[in-house]
Amino acid sequence: MANVNIKINGREIAAEAGSTILQAARKAGIQIPTLCYLKDVNEIGACRICVVEVKGARSLVAACVYPVNEGMEVFTNTPKVVESRRTTLKLLLSNHKRECLSCVRSGSCELQKLCHDYGIEDENAFSGIKNHYAVDASAAHMYRDNEKCILCRRCSAVCAVNQGVGVIGANARGFDTHIGCTFERPLADAGCISCGQCIVACPTGALSERDDTQKVVDAINDPTKHVIVQTAPSVRVGLGEEFGLPIGTIVTGKMVAALRALGFDKVFDTNFSADLTIMEEATEFIGRYTGHGVLPMITSCSPGWIKFCETYYPDFIPNLSTCKSPQGMFGAVAKTYYAEKMGIDPKDIFVVSCMPCTAKKFEAQRLDHTAVKGLADIDAVLTVRELGRMIKKAGILFNELEDDTFDAPFGLGSGAGTIFGATGGVMEAALRTAYETLTGEELKDLEFNDVRGTAAIKEATYTIAGNVIRVAVCSGTANAKQLLEDIRAGKRQYDFIEIMACPGGCVNGGGQPIVPANVRNFTDVRAIRAASLYEDDRNLPVRKSHENPDIKAIYEEYFGQPNSHRAHEVLHTGYTVRQKY
Repeated sequence: MANVNIKINGREIAAEAGSTILQAARKAGIQIPTLCYLKDVNEIGACRICVVEVKGARSLVAACVYPVNEGMEVFTNTPKVVESRRTTLKLLLSNHKRECLSCVRSGSCELQKLCHDYGIEDENAFSGIKNHYAVDASAAHMYRDNEKCILCRRCSAVCAVNQGVGVIGANARGFDTHIGCTFERPLADAGCISCGQCIVACPTGALSERDDTQKVVDAINDPTKHVIVQTAPSVRVGLGEEFGLPIGTIVTGKMVAALRALGFDKVFDTNFSADLTIMEEATEFIGRYTGHGVLPMITSCSPGWIKFCETYYPDFIPNLSTCKSPQGMFGAVAKTYYAEKMGIDPKDIFVVSCMPCTAKKFEAQRLDHTAVKGLADIDAVLTVRELGRMIKKAGILFNELEDDTFDAPFGLGSGAGTIFGATGGVMEAALRTAYETLTGEELKDLEFNDVRGTAAIKEATYTIAGNVIRVAVCSGTANAKQLLEDIRAGKRQYDFIEIMACPGGCVNGGGQPIVPANVRNFTDVRAIRAASLYEDDRNLPVRKSHENPDIKAIYEEYFGQPNSHRAHEVLHTGYTVRQKY
């Protein structure tokens, strides 16, 4: 694309035609502050924090939506601009619940940072009436506190644009405007899929996950409980960010050491149960494909996607794999196989999951098909952010820890399990096992590059042992909506589909560390974290689920074979048609 010549703060700059002042300034090494802007999601110029002066313009303009043009002269930091931003911040504070010392977002709040940067000392510059709202804590996974909301609309935009759900938006008008559901329904009754993308989009503490840290601490301190913890693949490439490490840093060893220091009796790896999922899911797919079962079969690892399907596309429920997610499978084997092996009453085993996903909190409350009647498979779910807070509160110096290793018998996971955290990873892991199962031959090239990457929808066709298998990979439920509508209309035909609720997969889950907009707008966080998972896969000694010796052992000792009667009783589940509202 052609460039145009502009000046920013007196410097001559060649900017890409069609770009905005915000984008041009960033490429020139100048950061213009924003609050409402999210690239490709919320570009509405509403917050007025990004205003700049443009020579010849009658008033200040919003840099996030104002296009550059030939000969333009821009000034980003004049006294007029600074005073405008300061006034806007003071106005926001005038209707804001100012409890920064106790707020979960203290230190990662974009409003707090801007107030610090712009030296806002008088929080009461504009005194007067303040709006008061009850906190909506109805959902299993999160709460909304509108007294901390700044009406940036990032949450409602990501819900509608990325997820295609749109259950939250601006209600009322003028000073009474607030974010809520239709007819002021509680979030739990509004068709929310629990993905948490609104939380990671929010610049303040208005939205946050339901905190289960004290529940976990209480269990650890209970001498009658045997407390075990599992960590999902994406946690190892996200947790380091909570301690100032670069995005995507692999911290597996330090993570295990920190969990052990917190007092967990055993520290296990969800990669193990991801491998277990592949054994069950790949076998289920081969059975459907060769036995004329319901196709396309769609993966069931993402609870946000499952809830989306149950709520908005219940006609596709027969297409869902009956396999529990890796989290669910881990809890199930912990309270059956592990309980028997260790001689512990299942009711005395407290299973904690560390997940990049808020929908896992909802999934943990699904008691319709648990392995032990009357007991939840999972007792508590911690997001990466909650785990980070627990480690800090305990005074553990994370970055100074010596690496530690997972415990047996659920401590060994394959590279196939690791890549579950990236969109396309479940499909690739399943294909590695399906290929060798169908052909009886060793798969030399383990990389299925056609299903990798962060594209919205990826398609590929593979011929395995004479069988033509058409696959698709999709992330973000707005993209899933498009895919399913095309399948309904007969425009697309597949045999096997992977769908993840969050764009980019679990690496971009709603429970991952908060990344400020000024970073996520210009950095592909999803790709960086995913690249680290693929690096981890390459470096692991076992890279196929069916070659994991711990997986072989659990089938020899307990399940017999994949999709056996016992495996179905413990590792598989069913689904429920849900009301949209």
